[in-house]
Amino acid sequence: MKLDNRTEKRKLGDIGENVACEFLKRRGFEIIERNYLRKWGEIDIVAKKNNTIRFIEVKSVSHVTEGYRPEDNMHPWKLKRLSRTMQTYLLEKELDCDWQLDLVTIKIDQENRKARIEIIENVII
Repeated sequence: MKLDNRTEKRKLGDIGENVACEFLKRRGFEIIERNYLRKWGEIDIVAKKNNTIRFIEVKSVSHVTEGYRPEDNMHPWKLKRLSRTMQTYLLEKELDCDWQLDLVTIKIDQENRKARIEIIENVII
């Protein structure tokens, strides 16, 4: 038996990213990569739609957190780290194409196994 030593926050984040991938696929996105990690930041999902690279940040909260919006977690320092990581990705992969940052917010009701998903496209950095 393998021990799962992820924090509850990480478990919720993993569920959210899986839900986000399925949501995006149903909307015509091609998932290229998940959890692109560099020491200065991480991109949750890299996808492609309409010849545009989409860097997707996923923010998940449990339904217990009433009155809290997942997008409230997009602090200026987080956007700065994301920007640097996206630039690194484009340089590493030698991509010269259109790109944008999207935010997928997920409110998860684990008890009832439901999720409310929204996408905010083309976030300005």
